[in-house]
Amino acid sequence: MGVFDSGVGGLTVLHECLVTMPHEDFVYLGDHARLPYGPRPLEEVRRFAREIGAYLQGQGVKLVVNACNTATSAALPQLQAELDVPVVGVITPEAHAAVQATRNRRIGLLATEGTVAAGRYAELVHALDAGVELVAVACPRLVPLIESDDPFGAETTEAVREYAARLKDAEVDTVILGCTHYPLIKPIFQRVFGRDVELVFSADETARKVAETLARKGYENDVDREGSYRFLTTGDPEAFREMGARFLQLPVAEVEHVELAELGVTA
Repeated sequence: MGVFDSGVGGLTVLHECLVTMPHEDFVYLGDHARLPYGPRPLEEVRRFAREIGAYLQGQGVKLVVNACNTATSAALPQLQAELDVPVVGVITPEAHAAVQATRNRRIGLLATEGTVAAGRYAELVHALDAGVELVAVACPRLVPLIESDDPFGAETTEAVREYAARLKDAEVDTVILGCTHYPLIKPIFQRVFGRDVELVFSADETARKVAETLARKGYENDVDREGSYRFLTTGDPEAFREMGARFLQLPVAEVEHVELAELGVTA
């Protein structure tokens, strides 16, 4: 299976997939040469996602996981229409889990600028329950802080408090962590929001969706085998390896470099 993200954040999704489906093979591609996706125009992110999806299909994967919230917001329907293999995104499972979890029908969303601008969470949440109030807050400072050498520092806590203030004022009881980086600092979110607020993140929900899709289509590997996983990056392999272990919570050995030209990039 192919899994991709703008960087290492999607490794939090890959971790759950590896735990849920240890018998499957995975190839993960991080598009470090072009991160972050969050501040970029959605049309540009859509092009990146289509290039990567086509590349992974060319690698012979049987399913593609779009493990980037911004890229899922920008390009999931296009990927599903264009690729010959199933494509699973990270937004639908989260929206469903949040609607199931909320008690007062007030849901908060913390995400990148691109994800908030796309409005896909609002569409999906309201399709499930038109009476839910969704309050979305863009968090441009968080990804750089989480990828820094001190992700649990005071500056990160200050940023989370700043972004959480509007959601607290709206009295949400459920918050979607709408970026694959955010679970790494989940203790900070839980501390800021308190135990009465449910935090929803896509990794386990997405892994469940992937497993269900494989089973429905009869694509599963023999459960008695041990799967393998490979790592690819368009950026610096050593930098990926060092930071990747933090996000994957498993050893990251060899990381292969992929030139943007190999993705069919023309400009």
